[in-house]
Amino acid sequence: MEDRYSKIQKFFTACDELVNGTFMLADNRIADVLKAIAGSGELTNLFNAATETFDYNAAKKAYLKYPAEKGEAHGIAYLPSDRKEILAFVFCVLVEIDAGVVKFNDFLLRYFYIDGSYTASYATFAERMIRPFRDIVRDCYPDSGRRDYLERLGKRRDGILETLAERIPVERERIVRVALRDEEREASETIFSELVAATGRKDGAEVAAILAGYRYFLIYINAESPESDELFKLAEDL
Repeated sequence: MEDRYSKIQKFFTACDELVNGTFMLADNRIADVLKAIAGSGELTNLFNAATETFDYNAAKKAYLKYPAEKGEAHGIAYLPSDRKEILAFVFCVLVEIDAGVVKFNDFLLRYFYIDGSYTASYATFAERMIRPFRDIVRDCYPDSGRRDYLERLGKRRDGILETLAERIPVERERIVRVALRDEEREASETIFSELVAATGRKDGAEVAAILAGYRYFLIYINAESPESDELFKLAEDL
């Protein structure tokens, strides 16, 4: 079962795809944003509270101006100054677009006109309307973004440790072929045994510490190589 953070993160992902996407995929991306809201009890409550006393018809008259100035051929869209009203206004706009009440291509060229280009007009719409909308919600749920970041960081660290677990035996075999004194051979075996154990425990801090010592060991025995350099580069991200 998805937890509250995963459901909220779906909303941020959908908004990111809407902000960074293309005009051709906008209809689907808008639908994804609204589905993410509907799929999260917390987001549903947030937007219910934002729209409860919101007068959308009055807001359209105030913030969707056509023409922008007397005699001009195109209009302009503004956002309310109040953050709660921004959430309500943009949400209602997206609902009308998704329902087909507002034709999105006409809406873009009417209020976000840039050189007759849907691509450029869409980019302006995304920057002026969707980005602030997304960022206000993100401010309401800072822990969600932090958790997502930590999860990605953890997955990246696990991937690095898996790669190291594959490469350490190869490095060990390389050192076996190097002519070493008995005490040097014993030290190398101790290092590799500790590395294998630490990667098995997924102890990134210990793996990084052991590899830091191993770097100096290689310098001492004059056995540095591009392969060992790759191990050290991986350890930098642990």
